Amino acid sequence: MKNKISLILSKVTALVLNYPLVLLMSLATVIVIVYGIETNPNNVEEYLLLRLGITFALGISSQFALKMLAQRIKNGLVWQLTGILFLIGFFFVFPSEEKNFSEVYGFIIVPTFILSHLLVAFISFTKNENEETNFWQYNKNLFINLFLTAVFTGVLTSGVQLAILAVQELFNFDFKGEIYLETFATLSILGSTSIFLLFNESGLEYLEKEGSYPVVLKFFTQFILIPLLIIYVVILYFYCLKITINWELPRGWVSYLVLAYSIVGIFALLLVHPLHKEKAKSWIILFSKIFYYTLIPLIVLLFVAIFTRVLQYGYTEARYFVLLISVWLTTVVFYFIFSKRATIKFIPISLFAFGVIALIFPYFNAFSVSKRSQENELKQILSNNKLMVNGLIDFKAPIADSLKNEVESKFEYLSQRSDKDYLKTYLDAKTKALVEKDKYWYNGLFKNVTYTNKGLDNYVRIYTKKNTYEIKEYQYILNSENRGNIETTIGKDLIKITNTYNFQNPTFEIKINEEVKDIMPQIKAFCNKYKSASKDVLVDDLSFTVDFKNYQIKILFSSINWYTKGNNYNFEETIYLVKSK
Repeated sequence: MKNKISLILSKVTALVLNYPLVLLMSLATVIVIVYGIETNPNNVEEYLLLRLGITFALGISSQFALKMLAQRIKNGLVWQLTGILFLIGFFFVFPSEEKNFSEVYGFIIVPTFILSHLLVAFISFTKNENEETNFWQYNKNLFINLFLTAVFTGVLTSGVQLAILAVQELFNFDFKGEIYLETFATLSILGSTSIFLLFNESGLEYLEKEGSYPVVLKFFTQFILIPLLIIYVVILYFYCLKITINWELPRGWVSYLVLAYSIVGIFALLLVHPLHKEKAKSWIILFSKIFYYTLIPLIVLLFVAIFTRVLQYGYTEARYFVLLISVWLTTVVFYFIFSKRATIKFIPISLFAFGVIALIFPYFNAFSVSKRSQENELKQILSNNKLMVNGLIDFKAPIADSLKNEVESKFEYLSQRSDKDYLKTYLDAKTKALVEKDKYWYNGLFKNVTYTNKGLDNYVRIYTKKNTYEIKEYQYILNSENRGNIETTIGKDLIKITNTYNFQNPTFEIKINEEVKDIMPQIKAFCNKYKSASKDVLVDDLSFTVDFKNYQIKILFSSINWYTKGNNYNFEETIYLVKSK
């Protein structure tokens, strides 16, 4: 028993000494998540924790990559400290306020995480050209260790959570529900990181050590992965034949199928790389030789599908990245077809280079290209449809609802990308003021809308994604779903809430003893701002406050469904916060 404990302690000690920064980043990520679960933070704190959590999570993979580099070269500590500086810079890429955080930052976060994992794959193999075998062994071992880590972590996490549940049920312990989330976060992040690092043992030297080809990997690639790829390429070729015969443009969805076939095919070739020289595996040799040639007509199909969308709607970040991967894929295909000294290292290195260009290269990065494209699209729409007078948008001009929605989507897109100064060049002084006051200023600006779908001209849904409110000033919470009325008491005071908002002359009355207030006028005034909207309207806050002699009541709605012609209203998930004065 003593020997077992000593062995475990020595393993843990070696783990901490070998990978201190990786473990620190993993621990910090867990602390941020657990702190958020325990403290129920307000919106400002929650957003800060989100930024910290994303940054620390990125630090796990980036610090592991730099650790591999440190084991290959001298002054490795300098590189790891440089990685810390990069993480600090990455943290400040995000806006300081949550209201300025939009979907555009998803196109920074996801590619950056992918790049950090690509860095792990090749950063230790950029100098010596004659290290193909070591490079493959290193990545093969990483892949196997990653798979084993997922299995071990899944079993460990499920087992520990089941043990907590067993103790709770058998011994009547009153655990808080948060313990399950906290356990999951700790084991799935810190636990999985530790298990993965334990599998990697000493690191680079262990990982690139040559070993026998795993039988399971060989079976999976030969008899499952490659046959599936053959099925998909047959489907894609028949589709190419279909659109050629019918002389029609390809559907946009085909882009994702082509990319999936291409990327999975390249992955399969990487898995069987050591086998392609074995004569006994002649069909693998055949697949390796013809795969890149099979991609050529599919790449043509891919570019046609992409540019059909780009020419019609312009670039967005999503379309930019699809096009970028397509260009990278074309580069890889021609590299392996024409290069006599092709190396598999080219795949992660070239993809990393393309990713860096997409994120930070001036003028040609995803964000600059997309913003310029959408600016030009907006300018063209306004000009072609004669929606401008003296260089400003005429919001009183007749406009179809489909065109209105298209213009509003451009407003929304550019507004979220901090391009308000450009938008203001098309707006009058009154509308410019709205841009600064209201995050969703672009809703309901057009006053003369013709609806092609008559079902939409009398229905507006106003909703909010806000689900966290400060309640420390309030002592009571009342809950009502849909049309439910409420009658309750607080001390000696009787509170009655009744509504007739589904009738012609709707009311929404709150009565405390003999004092009655109707909140319906407030709701009507708020909804009238969005009378010309023809789609869902997203707002930051959907709450109303009513003052009584001895109480204040704050009413929180998740959405208001307004039937404008009948002047009917429907509310969902209504919550009332009550405080004494």
